[in-house]
Amino acid sequence: MEHGKAEWNGIVDRSALAQWDTVLARRVGDRNEWWIGLGREGTSSAGPDWGEQPCFGFAGYDLKNEFEDLSTKHPVQDGFPRSAWWTPRITVHLAKGMAAYWATPGAGGEARAFLRSFLRAPGPLPPVGPARWTRTTPRERYLQQASTLLQHVHRGDIYEVNYCTRRTALLPELNPYAAFERLVRYTDAPHAAFLRWGNHFALCASPERFFRLEQGRIFTQPMKGTRPRGLGEAEDRALVEELAADAKERSENIMALDVARNDLGRVAVPGSVQVGELCAVKTFPNVHQMVSSASARIRPGATPMQILRATFPMASMTGAPKVRAMQLIDGTEDMARGLYSGTMGFFLPGNTADLNVVIRTITWDAATGEAALLTGGALTAASDPVLEWEECEHKARSVLNALGHAC
Repeated sequence: MEHGKAEWNGIVDRSALAQWDTVLARRVGDRNEWWIGLGREGTSSAGPDWGEQPCFGFAGYDLKNEFEDLSTKHPVQDGFPRSAWWTPRITVHLAKGMAAYWATPGAGGEARAFLRSFLRAPGPLPPVGPARWTRTTPRERYLQQASTLLQHVHRGDIYEVNYCTRRTALLPELNPYAAFERLVRYTDAPHAAFLRWGNHFALCASPERFFRLEQGRIFTQPMKGTRPRGLGEAEDRALVEELAADAKERSENIMALDVARNDLGRVAVPGSVQVGELCAVKTFPNVHQMVSSASARIRPGATPMQILRATFPMASMTGAPKVRAMQLIDGTEDMARGLYSGTMGFFLPGNTADLNVVIRTITWDAATGEAALLTGGALTAASDPVLEWEECEHKARSVLNALGHAC
């Protein structure tokens, strides 16, 4: 593979991505990096792997049906395959004021031309335009289904379950590149991602990492517990303190952490699973989030697909016990989740990987103009369905406000 470097001043023109019909760009915010895969040299049916070239890809929520004895009663509507992993024709790494690229044979000239365009300062962002979003699960339906799930919680069938709803809009004139730029500027999401798969786009402002693999260790950060930002410093601080002390939110977070620890144990060296942060509150431009973390040493010889099979779908988007929660999710939700609740990311030579959690994400079909946004939250024994509905609405606003759309 060819390799080169170019200056990067932190200002890029993402419209340069428009010439590629396969694009996956992932932010790794805690390392101040972007990884961008352009084009597709071939798709692997076997799933992700480590090799001599980067492997980019995504897995939708219903990949669970291949890992467990599960099914999905609703058709997938977002247009993405269940899972896809490929070698990009060009891989770009933006970090530390520099841009490095790797190109498959014969693609070096394309890589240099892309960087000359991509690293040019963009013009003003065009307006996204108004939109009317329609809830496919109205408030009354949400409250009814949440109450049904809470009956299972109170009977002891499950302890926690993530329940999601969907809204749609018709956006025939959407510029997905400008919309993503707005989304990133507004949310500063550390694990944001932009995906183009032919006519199908995903604009993801995720604050949550699924896992990172590096130097033989795996690190995961389940996120449960949300508060909006305050109107002033005093209110903002009070909301942080309220979230940190909320017994219900801590319970949700710790249950998700326990499921994540159990998942890691399936591919970890025995006795190596450790808890790092516990119920720490992280502040983002639009929300406060409660985050915990766990890590482990990966068992020698474990493959990327074995690791994905052991840990996917992530604990924060399912429940506890995990399989029973997923069965109830499918019986209760009014749609297939598709890419939502899945993951996007990359596996690099040297056994490094970084995958996000696909939340705060708009999917869009360029052929029809149809857009969708899913939001959800955890239900536990202490949950009030009305408050959970309001939390879902706030999560939707954190995305739609970036585009100037009403919730």
